[in-house]
Amino acid sequence: MTAPTRPLALVTGASSGIGRELAKQFAENGFDLIIAAEDVELDDATEELRAMGATVAPVSVDLRKRADVERLVAAYRGSGRPLDAAALNAGVGVAGAFVETDLDAELDMVELNCASTVHLAKRVAQDMVARGEGRILFTSSVASQAPEPFQTVYSATKAFVQFVALGLREELTDTGVTVTALLPGPTDTEFFDRADATDTKLGASDSKDDPAQVAKHGFEGLMKGEASVFAGSVTSKLMGKLSAVLPDAIAGKSHKPMLKPGSAE
Repeated sequence: MTAPTRPLALVTGASSGIGRELAKQFAENGFDLIIAAEDVELDDATEELRAMGATVAPVSVDLRKRADVERLVAAYRGSGRPLDAAALNAGVGVAGAFVETDLDAELDMVELNCASTVHLAKRVAQDMVARGEGRILFTSSVASQAPEPFQTVYSATKAFVQFVALGLREELTDTGVTVTALLPGPTDTEFFDRADATDTKLGASDSKDDPAQVAKHGFEGLMKGEASVFAGSVTSKLMGKLSAVLPDAIAGKSHKPMLKPGSAE
């Protein structure tokens, strides 16, 4: 890593979707980057970000494996530069009826969305607090605001991430480290394909948000030190805020028709 006068950011899940767009936001705003993902698209993201003038160090890791989380920590610590910002964005979804979905897939999701996020956040927060400066962005979801039938475990993992972010934010008051939660609504990424949710009304909808817009809102909120950022379109922002104030039973019933398998037909 070179150009030590530029700030350094870490972005996980940076090969596609919101993570890749977050990395581009950092690059556009003068950051160098350490980016992490496990798929081959990481190479394409690296080339794109370098073309934007950023110094980029890609790290291919499977964050479901705790040894790989530590390998990513070693990579940013070994850069010889302080970490100014971290976007903990890696995550997956699993959709479908709970009694039919694959248990291993859901446990892998819990390991990635929850355990690896706590693991990496622990290391990043410790380093930033010791330095007295830094910014941490957790990618949560509007799904964190209420139960979501047919992606029951996914929404629970995002509620976990949301509570970790908000709790940690309060803990780190007056340390010089800010914590922000990014809450996207339905976004036009590979999420629905990977979650096997393209046959739902929500997955088949043509009104999903632009990941570039979501990332821009998230980056701006991070730099302002905001607590929670409902990102994307006005509709998505309203949906998230409404879910947060509706009783869980009502919110869950309202989401059910949109997420039921086969509802797109």
